[in-house]
This record gives sequence, C-alpha cells and structure tokens, in this order.
Amino acid sequence: MGKIVVIGSSNTDLVIKTSRIPRPGETVIGGEFMINAGGKGANQAVAAARLGAQVVFVAKTGDDQFGHSAIEHYQRDGILIDHIGRDNSSASGVALIAVDGAGENSIVVAPGANASLSKEDIDRAEAEIKEADYVLIQLEISLDVVVYAIEKAHAAGVKVVLNPAPAAQLPAEVLAKLWLITPNCTEASLLSGVEVTDRKSALEAAKVIAGSGVANVIVTMGGDGALLLTSEGDCVVPAFRVKAVDTTAAGDIFNGALVTALVEGKNLQEAVRFASAASAIAVTRMGAQTSAPTRAEVDEFLVTR
Repeated sequence: MGKIVVIGSSNTDLVIKTSRIPRPGETVIGGEFMINAGGKGANQAVAAARLGAQVVFVAKTGDDQFGHSAIEHYQRDGILIDHIGRDNSSASGVALIAVDGAGENSIVVAPGANASLSKEDIDRAEAEIKEADYVLIQLEISLDVVVYAIEKAHAAGVKVVLNPAPAAQLPAEVLAKLWLITPNCTEASLLSGVEVTDRKSALEAAKVIAGSGVANVIVTMGGDGALLLTSEGDCVVPAFRVKAVDTTAAGDIFNGALVTALVEGKNLQEAVRFASAASAIAVTRMGAQTSAPTRAEVDEFLVTR
C-alpha cells in the first residue's frame, strides 16, 4: 500500500455529555465526562492507520502528559511518529466539547503547541512528503504553514487533499494546487460565497470552488450524503442511515478513510462510499479517535448494506 502523510493538529478532547448545548451565559448541568484523544490531524491519521494505511503524522505536542499520552496512542495504531515535535514552552492542544442528546456538539479549541508547528518542521519532513502518494491536511494549524506544506507537496508532484476545517478563506493560488478539497456545507459556503442548503446549492458552490483550479471537490452534507464534482461530472453518494450518538470527528474519520481508499486504488466515487461507511460507524460511538472503526468493521458494514 502507498503512503499517506497527514499534517495537522494533535489535541486532547475534554468531553461532557449534556441534554442540550447551553446558550450564551447559561450553565447546564451535564452528565458523563470523558478525556479522549483528538485533534483534526490526529483523528484523520488514526482513522487512516486503523483502516490499514501507512501513515506518517507531522504535528507538534507539548512536553506534558497530554502530549506523551497522545504519542503513545499513535504508536499503538502503527503511525510513524518521527515527525511529531515537542514544544517545551507550550501546553498540548486541548478541545472542550459539549455533546447533546441528539449527538450534536459544540467545540472550543485551545491550539497550544499546534500553533508552533512551523515551516521548518515541514522542511524536516520533506523526504516523507516527496515519497507520499497523498498529503492530507486541515486548518487547525497556522495558515502560513498549511500554504507552505501545500506548495511543497504540489511542487513534488504529490496529490494534496485539503479538509478546509475549521472554515477559513483561502487564496485562489493555494486552491489551484489542490487535487481534492472536502468542505462541509458551512465551509463550502464560505469558500464559494454560495449559501449551501441542499444538493442544488452544494453543486453550485462546488462549481465555484472548482473554478479556482481545484481538480476535484467533495461537499459533505451529513445525512444528505456527499456531493462529488470532478471533470467527468457530478453525483451524490448517499449517506448510510444510522442512529448518531456523537458526531465529533465524523468529518475527520471520513477524510482519513477517503484517502485510505484512494491509496488502495479506489476511484473517487468508491472512496466516498467507503468513507461514508467509516463515518457512519463513527457517529454511533462516543469520542473522536475512540470512534474510528477498524478495517474489518467497515468491510462488514458494507457487506450488509
């Protein structure tokens, strides 16, 4: 199997289950409390590795218990950790997450050491990037570093997949260097200026984004499936119907699974279906990385659908 380089954030998630998300200024008495491994980059790296991909993770943690524990977890999942740096002057990244009774969530992230991931760190991983089949990156690290990594990978002829989350505006010259971008409805709206509310508006937004030079666009629409736009046309890959208990990291699991399928030689439509299955399993479980399924679980799920 080919190699995936994931560049992104490593966090620890502090999660409280509650009947509903509090309004501004309101205190709500919650229920179960959990400490889970998280961070968009780490979630995607773990998802891909757990599904059988060869994964190199480029990230930074603090020199603290959260950071040490995270790296131990990555090693157990078979992720290459040689390019995870330690920042002695910052705490590891932390996310505070409230999950309501419908499985929806509200998240606040303190980036910590993630903010110190630098261009020099990308340079140190250059050999791994050049050898990769795909580079998968998100926006929970410095935008300057994201742009630098995209340019470095593109120059090496490596396919770059960007999950533009959390939502942010991106220069057209950066978008033109992407092989694939995977926004959700909110992110697609910001990138395109088109309010995405249904399949028709999702396609309109995808066409605007593709007009910036991105080769392929996937707009994830939750329970309404995923809209795929390529040079060959467009289609919607339906979502699998499951009872969600926690949507935290659903998009991350989708992206990690998507690139794993692509590395294995699946076409984009097949890869989206595989990724949708992995994401569907994940939302039936609590937590971020703890919800990422194994390859056997995804294969079995697909056989029954």
